[in-house]
Amino acid sequence: MLGVLTSRHPELPPAVSVRDLSKHYRVHKKDPGLWGSVRSFVRRQTHEVKAVDGVSFRIERGELVGFLGPNGAGKTTTLKVLSGLLHPTSGEVSVLGFRPWRRQRAFQRQFSLVMGQKNQLWWDLPAMDSFLLNREIYEVPKAQFDESLGELTEALELEPLLKVQVRKLSLGERMKCELTAALLHRPAVLFLDEPTIGLDVVMQKKIREFILEYNRKRGATILLTSHYMEDVVALCERVILIDHGKVVYDGKLEEIVRRHVDRKTLAITFLEPVSREALEGIGEVLEFESQKATVCVPRAEASGRAARLLNEFPVADLNIEEPPVDDVIRHIFTEGKA
Repeated sequence: MLGVLTSRHPELPPAVSVRDLSKHYRVHKKDPGLWGSVRSFVRRQTHEVKAVDGVSFRIERGELVGFLGPNGAGKTTTLKVLSGLLHPTSGEVSVLGFRPWRRQRAFQRQFSLVMGQKNQLWWDLPAMDSFLLNREIYEVPKAQFDESLGELTEALELEPLLKVQVRKLSLGERMKCELTAALLHRPAVLFLDEPTIGLDVVMQKKIREFILEYNRKRGATILLTSHYMEDVVALCERVILIDHGKVVYDGKLEEIVRRHVDRKTLAITFLEPVSREALEGIGEVLEFESQKATVCVPRAEASGRAARLLNEFPVADLNIEEPPVDDVIRHIFTEGKA
């Protein structure tokens, strides 16, 4: 496993420090039907689920890190421990120098957790009422509140939404208001769990741009989970991969592509029609039209195969491309299961 990237603020302790974190659950089992219920009542069967099993990592102040893994890998459980919603079974966790599960007031005023599938806004009230309530909860001075609200309203185009009942907002509009509610007190650490889930591609792009700008402007430390690889590619230089409750990779996103994928693709446009059979002498033909094709070739031979294409075919345009990152991640987890 690669080491953690260099701190942006080497003179300060890390924003997040996790060592040998484990979170285990006892889960009850019951056979279906009436007799299954009777047997469960007499003798209840349980088994242990290791949602997180010995996870360790550090996140320096100001870093924006992707936290990736398949469903059930332990991502959300880890975020809930980091935010103090769950107590760990074992291990050491520090966020801004605090033990999150102690839920100290000073800690709660310095972080936010945004979960794309959970609401913190009052459903039947305008978003502005929830913002005012958060101002009182976090004891935000009025001048700072007005300044933050103005910045967020402009950045996220909230003006038409502030006086509308939350239940009448679209999913994308609600997500913008959820982000605003989470950022009004200017948290130093932000945990984002699927912040763009269910949004259309236009809204996803806007949310990504906003998160990146907030990180740059405020220097906030951000840990992001997402199933949309566009989020990760656009925002994160560093990724942490977790599978079956264990960290399987921690390092640069570009390095994981280099280490785990031995292929590249050649995207070609031709001046005139060519045959698929002729292209199969270059590499594996993934997509084919008479004047356009995508060919997969060994990474080490990509330049040589591209030169052959230029010499032997009527090429109008040629690009050597890395495979999609989501394919890389899928390959790593499939390889691990194998």
